[in-house]
Amino acid sequence: MTKIVTAAEANRQFSSLMRQVAEGETVIVTSHGRQVMTMTPTAGEDEAMPERRAAHRRLMDYLRSQPQRPGVTWTRQELYEDEPYPDTFK
Repeated sequence: MTKIVTAAEANRQFSSLMRQVAEGETVIVTSHGRQVMTMTPTAGEDEAMPERRAAHRRLMDYLRSQPQRPGVTWTRQELYEDEPYPDTFK
């Protein structure tokens, strides 16, 4: 079933609309009489992109199998600097 609401109504009732979408309803949001957004339910966790979960698992297994590089440490400042590389690498 599809429900149509205005943007103002969607703003006021967002939590309620999310529950309705989670239960399977589709919600169309309009602004000035024109459709601007459609809220639709997503696939359940068990159905959602099994190939993506498998790829993530393979990546994590690979990363865990790699040895740590001794002597390589980063400070918090180096990790969050505006420049892409710290001065020591220039």
